[in-house]
Amino acid sequence: MKGASWRLVALLASLAQLALVSPGALAVNISDDAHLGVASCASSVCHGKQAAQTNRNVWMNEFRIWSTEDRHHQAYKTLLSEKSKRIATNLGLPAAHTAKICLDCHADNVPVDKRGPKFQLDDGVGCEACHGGGERWVESHTEPGVKHADNLARGMFPSEDPSERARLCLSCHMGTKDQFTTHRIMGAGHPRLVFELESFTANQPAHYDQDEDYVERKRSTVGFGLWLTGQIAAAQNYLGMLQSDLLSSAGIAPELSLYDCHSCHHEMSDVRWGGLRLKQGLAPGGLRLQDNHMLMLRSVGAVVSSSDAAALDAQIRKLLIAGQTGYPQTRAAAAELSQWLNGRKAAWLGRNFTAADIRAVRKSIAKQGADGQLNDFAAAEQAFYGIESLSYYVDDVDRLQTVLDKLFASVEDETKYKPASFRAACNAALASL
Repeated sequence: MKGASWRLVALLASLAQLALVSPGALAVNISDDAHLGVASCASSVCHGKQAAQTNRNVWMNEFRIWSTEDRHHQAYKTLLSEKSKRIATNLGLPAAHTAKICLDCHADNVPVDKRGPKFQLDDGVGCEACHGGGERWVESHTEPGVKHADNLARGMFPSEDPSERARLCLSCHMGTKDQFTTHRIMGAGHPRLVFELESFTANQPAHYDQDEDYVERKRSTVGFGLWLTGQIAAAQNYLGMLQSDLLSSAGIAPELSLYDCHSCHHEMSDVRWGGLRLKQGLAPGGLRLQDNHMLMLRSVGAVVSSSDAAALDAQIRKLLIAGQTGYPQTRAAAAELSQWLNGRKAAWLGRNFTAADIRAVRKSIAKQGADGQLNDFAAAEQAFYGIESLSYYVDDVDRLQTVLDKLFASVEDETKYKPASFRAACNAALASL
């Protein structure tokens, strides 16, 4: 599996039981068109064949793949599990499978008046949750002469665009100001959410080939650019939530799930404060905002220019200190950092990163880990995703098998995570990267 491995599959699967999500009604309004339901795409003359077709530009067995291999198909059924029932009880909900707060992420929960005759809520996260309501394009998209641009004009969502895909996935895999897994929901039993665009894309059961025809009709959505796009989009999505009312909507306390979970959730005897956090001027024992995606971008900045890396360091420090100061300061710092990233996005994504550049980014991530700058679990987790994915891009995964195994072992179980073990794994990796 290009860009992924059994290690990533295992790590992501451990978080997937309750965290499968869809765009929902409030997350990303991908179109106002009616959703006709997966049955509209499931016939044997459409996308319901048992085996991939070799004489077409699509496989035509996409429905079978989704219904038998894709976890999104199981998203609604997850709400019927004993764990989901317990979470619903803890939240004071009659049932998880009827609660909008759950359905917005575990089903294609469009308004009732936007549901076609074959639409079924219990299908979970179906085709139109990602591709957009098919009301205007489902019949015309197979007609001779119809191009992908025509489908987009009729309401199909441009999921082949890395930035748009990231925006859509993040709307639930991280959340938005309107749809968010709050600290209260996690306290009721919902797992922590984690997202990395390239790894999630690679581990999604493929239902298309990125061959020459695909690239000609759409574009390539693999490679370093996909990882970088995901990191920028995740950072921006998070900064956007910090600028919203979500930050201070929880009453006497801030919305705690916007802060780093593991800065509080570890054994009291496991003293982790110090190192980078001490240099940043943060107060021990204070709440700390998340910076895991930004720290990955710091390694990109270090390769692009030393001034970019230094500027991003200063921006991150300002944000984290603001997060221990007050809501107005946090919103202002988040807006400033978001603006800075916007100013770099086009240049970074437009840059032709060579194999040497990618190796340098990978080594910079490992060096941050070895230096103790990635002691927090979420940052270590992103570092592992990045180091392994970038290793696929430069085609030396086999050579680094032992190194990657050690890195994976250090982040495999967040309840057993030890910063010292991760630092040691990164130190060992540096000799080989």
